[in-house]
Amino acid sequence: RPTKIPRKDENLLMRRRQDNIIQHKLIQFVLSGMLVRPLLFTSTAIASRSFPLTAAMSTSSTTSGNQQCGGKSAVVFLHGLGDSPAGWSSLEHQLPSLKPSLGQDVHYVFPPAPTIGITINGGFEMPGWFDLFDWPIGISAKDDTTGKNKAAQQIEEAVEKLEKDMGIPPNRVVVGGFSQGGAVALLTAYHRRKEGKVPFAGCVCLSGWLTMKDDLEITDEVIKSTPLFWGHGQFDDKVLYEQQPHGVQILREVGVDVSDAAYPMGHSSHPKEIEAMAEFLERVLKKES
Repeated sequence: RPTKIPRKDENLLMRRRQDNIIQHKLIQFVLSGMLVRPLLFTSTAIASRSFPLTAAMSTSSTTSGNQQCGGKSAVVFLHGLGDSPAGWSSLEHQLPSLKPSLGQDVHYVFPPAPTIGITINGGFEMPGWFDLFDWPIGISAKDDTTGKNKAAQQIEEAVEKLEKDMGIPPNRVVVGGFSQGGAVALLTAYHRRKEGKVPFAGCVCLSGWLTMKDDLEITDEVIKSTPLFWGHGQFDDKVLYEQQPHGVQILREVGVDVSDAAYPMGHSSHPKEIEAMAEFLERVLKKES
């Protein structure tokens, strides 16, 4: 005969279960909601300019909404934790509105992150490029080496597909991303472009961080061929602002051409940052036009 739990103890267990459920839901909301989602670029968010809104993308690895794309160059941009390609797909229209050369003959690719368990989210699954063990993310944050290399491999495959399907070689491709996406972009552009691999035309990191610093070995060809634009919020309390000067210093010391800028914002983006990104893209993609 089963032992009956006294009502007092039964109520206590029920309250504990409810508290655990609330705590997990709160963590999930913080990570997948407004605190880590990038600022969506609408005419309200960027009051100084009127940018057209775009419909949300499906989670395919490419988008071909730009009918002027002639397959001569490409921008591969990775979203952040808890987001989707739709969160940044409007760049395909915003960047050409700032620099018309970024509309004609430029193909835009917005890869989707896999859905994985995130340790700081209590193991709950959400879109993410790799696992996170520390929050906020400072310069001493632990690396998920396996997850990061797997994410970088996914981006490399997307770049290989561009060359195979559209004839766009890696030296006509800029890889970039926001937050986690920026971290993967740096890893893909610098750590993993070893001898024999064609360097990228450039790299963009928005509110990201330099990972796997102890394993950083950059070839002379990549140092010479792949400049970087790094924008970051001075008040970022998710990926701490200390990450930018720390990462920039390391990359400059080995010879990478880095353009860096800080903006009065938190973990989001700024209209001036997008303008600077457009200028950078135009410069690096014109080199071999």
